[in-house]
Amino acid sequence: MRNIFVVLFLFLFATCSIGQKKMTNNAMSQEKISLDSMGYRLIWEDQFNGHELDTTKWNIRGVGPRRLGYNSAEAVKVEDGCLKLFALQKGDSILGSAVGTASHFTPKYGYFECRAQLQKSSGVWGAFWLQSSKIAQGEDPALFGAEIDIFEFFEEMGNDTITHAIHWAYGPNMHSIGPMKSYLKGLSKGFHTYGLEWTPEKYSFFIDGYKFHEETKGISNIAEYMILSMELPGTRKSLEKTIFPDVFLVDYVKVYQK
Repeated sequence: MRNIFVVLFLFLFATCSIGQKKMTNNAMSQEKISLDSMGYRLIWEDQFNGHELDTTKWNIRGVGPRRLGYNSAEAVKVEDGCLKLFALQKGDSILGSAVGTASHFTPKYGYFECRAQLQKSSGVWGAFWLQSSKIAQGEDPALFGAEIDIFEFFEEMGNDTITHAIHWAYGPNMHSIGPMKSYLKGLSKGFHTYGLEWTPEKYSFFIDGYKFHEETKGISNIAEYMILSMELPGTRKSLEKTIFPDVFLVDYVKVYQK
């Protein structure tokens, strides 16, 4: 009889543990990927170990008006082993920040990953994305590319929820997929990795090595560049709960290809 109770206890414990695990993330698979076994090798990286932005890899992007504020070089810093993208309030002005590889590195396909710590407040949001220089020139993503939002973090959606999206054909006939939501317990605390596998057939979105989403539409078959940004909203009302200064920290960016 005692053995029966022991078996029953272990069964109930295992069942509860499985249920608890499912609640901590909504990944498609609970197995982490291995880039080596998938045939990927590192081809590009920035560890942000210096004291200023490496302008052989990045340029400060879009300096000037951005929604209700401005993108500013003043809001971009490299220190303490991180790229720091700030949202700042300076008098009546709101400053955001962005950097991109458009002038230096525009790969086609691969696995793109950053290790980052998300901003703390709502209203502004950190983002890691790919962009095509031809996206407004036509409607076929295979020929003109896409915006691939590897992740965006809108704190108002929940502390541990991020989104992914795909957009192409900028203009009146723009197409979009998403937002696709990913939930991972503890995501808003500390550093986590955010990845995208981009192949000729699909996009796969990853957090901490777990695959959360896969999409086969809107596939770009042309070279694209990377962007890291701290985005600003379009209205002052959206900033009611924003705490300035806020910062999006990036420990590294790595790109792998087969």
